[in-house]
Amino acid sequence: MSTNSLSNLLVYFAIFLSAFNIILFSITLSQSKKQSRVSNIAMALTWLIGTFLAVALILRAVAAQRAPMGNMYEFAVASATAIIFAFLFISIKKDISWLGIFIIVPVIILLGLAVIVLYTESGPLVPALKSSWLLIHVSSAIISYGAFTINFALSILYLLRVKGKLKSLPSPDRIDEFSYKVVLFAFPIWTFAVISGAIWAESAWGRYWGWDPKETWAFITWIIYAAYLHSRVTVGWKGTKAAWVSIFGYAAIVFNFFVINIWVTGLHSYAGV
Repeated sequence: MSTNSLSNLLVYFAIFLSAFNIILFSITLSQSKKQSRVSNIAMALTWLIGTFLAVALILRAVAAQRAPMGNMYEFAVASATAIIFAFLFISIKKDISWLGIFIIVPVIILLGLAVIVLYTESGPLVPALKSSWLLIHVSSAIISYGAFTINFALSILYLLRVKGKLKSLPSPDRIDEFSYKVVLFAFPIWTFAVISGAIWAESAWGRYWGWDPKETWAFITWIIYAAYLHSRVTVGWKGTKAAWVSIFGYAAIVFNFFVINIWVTGLHSYAGV
C-alpha cells in the first residue's frame, strides 16, 4: 500500500470512528447512570480519531514531499484535525464531554465532504503556493478555524439552553462565558492569519491587499468577530445577541471556504478541489 493510500485509509477510519462517537456522545447528554463510563470511552475514541487524522496528514506530507496544505482536500482534513485537537486540549483541563456531539458532527461533515467532493491526489504545489508563508498563514487560519468551531458549537448550545432544552448541560451563563473565552483565544490568531496573508500576497502578487473575493470574506469574518468582542465589552452584548453574532461569524467562514473557494473566481482559485 502506498503512503498516500494509507493516508486516505486513516481518514476513512476517522470518519467511521466519528460516526460511532456520535452515538456515544449523545448518551453523555442523558442522565444515564452509565454516562461517565460512556463519556470516558467517547473521549478516548476522540483522541484516537485525532491521532488517525494527524498521522494521515503526516503521510500525505511524506507522499507529496511538502506541507499538506496545498489544496482544499488537505485544508479540510487539517481543519477537521484542528477542531478535534482544540476540543481535546480544552478537555484536558475541564470536562467538556457534553460538547462532544456538537464537535464531532461538524468534523464528520467536513471529512465526508473532503473525501467525496474535495479529494485531490497529492502532488507538487503550484508556483503561487511555493512560499515559506504557506505554513505560517495556513496553519494560523486552521488553528483559528478549530477554535471558532468550538465557539460556534457553544453558541448553538447556549440558544438551546435558554429555551429550556438539554438541562443536563451547564448553565447558559457558563456556556456564554466559555464561548467568549474561546473567541478571545481565536481572534488574535485569525488576525495574524489575515496579516500574514497580506504579507504573502505582497510577495506573490506585488500588493498587500486587492479585495480578491477570498481576501474580502476573510476581512468580513474578521469584522464580525471584532464586532462580537467590541459589542460585548462596550455595550454589554452577552447571551443571545452574542451567540447570534458568533453564528454569523462562523457562517462567513463556511461561506468563504466552500462558496468562494469552489464557485467564485479569484486569485485564490489556483488550489482547486
